[in-house]
Amino acid sequence: MQNVSRLVTFVGAGNVASHLAVALAGAGYTIAGVYSRTMASANALCERLGGVGQCPVGTDSFERLPVADVYIISVKDDALPNVVAAWPAHCRQGVVLHTAGSVAMDVVKGTSDHYGVLYPMQTFSKDKAVDFSRVTCFVEGNDEVAENVAHELGEAVFGHCQKLSSEGRQQLHMAAVFACNFSNHMYALAYELLEAHDIDPRCLLPLIAETAGKVATLHPHDGQTGPARRGDRAVVARHEAALADNPELQQIYNLLSESILRRYD
Repeated sequence: MQNVSRLVTFVGAGNVASHLAVALAGAGYTIAGVYSRTMASANALCERLGGVGQCPVGTDSFERLPVADVYIISVKDDALPNVVAAWPAHCRQGVVLHTAGSVAMDVVKGTSDHYGVLYPMQTFSKDKAVDFSRVTCFVEGNDEVAENVAHELGEAVFGHCQKLSSEGRQQLHMAAVFACNFSNHMYALAYELLEAHDIDPRCLLPLIAETAGKVATLHPHDGQTGPARRGDRAVVARHEAALADNPELQQIYNLLSESILRRYD
């Protein structure tokens, strides 16, 4: 059962923090404060939380970080060691959780006796709403206290919550990069290719939707289509020739086509 009397302070005001803070506020938790390296970012999230009835304190100083029961660190992966090094003494009594997918739990070991991970596996953009009921949250804790708190927060806002080790989470995060980040980059390249020829790239949207939706009912291996899947090297060669004036795109096309050809040869 969730303890909505808990005070939660966020360290970081980026994409993940912005969505998660609002979701926890909506679940009844009190957001005590928001830290960011810049006051503009801290104030922006505080203002967003004000729209859902919260009055957090915004700050760009760790020494003025509001005391809380739970601290959620949601910053860039390479910034985590700096946050830990600067962690204030007055905030060492609460449970400290970070939200990074590819970083081990122990990176925040120096902040508290109770620490862990609250990793929502989803892509977040500040101005794009996310249906948390369809998101799985992966949690880990160094002890029972931290693990229970991570589970409590995860179950309060996400559709599913499960325990996963740091090693397992790293593999999961790599898989997510392939499935999400790389796929989105392919969309960007496809858009640029069409825009360069004055073709509306939105014509790709039904194709993108069908491709993504098909994974729900077919294993991706069975759902693969296209010239490389058919072993049609003549078409692959023509496409590569057409990309002669764009060596980077040609290299990407060749690398992916060869990977598919080998898999289905």
